[in-house]
Amino acid sequence: MRHVLADVLARGDIRDDVLDKHIISVSEVRVSPDLRHATAFIMPVGGAPEDEEAVLKALNSHAKRLKTELARRVNTKYAANVHFKMDESYAEAARIDALLRTPKVARDLEDRAPPRIADTHGDTQ
Repeated sequence: MRHVLADVLARGDIRDDVLDKHIISVSEVRVSPDLRHATAFIMPVGGAPEDEEAVLKALNSHAKRLKTELARRVNTKYAANVHFKMDESYAEAARIDALLRTPKVARDLEDRAPPRIADTHGDTQ
């Protein structure tokens, strides 16, 4: 499903002024166990944060058309209703990376050098 959505958006099969102005990355699609609902996590590439809401609104307004395209190209028992959400994992990864690079954390990591391991002959490595 992720590949189909990415392909449809990349080829411009959906005509929309907002979508035509953005490159949209589909990072993940989570499907409910009964295959009736799919949540696609997306991120406009290189877009400003204020563009995210407009892109989400545009995608959700075309959800019925995208559902039809998914049903045509993906062989599943049901045609899943598609819902779109912003992928927050990029922001979360950047936040964790910035936190790990703070001087306080770096200092704590330096203080915790791995212990030396003794081999069977009593020598340390």
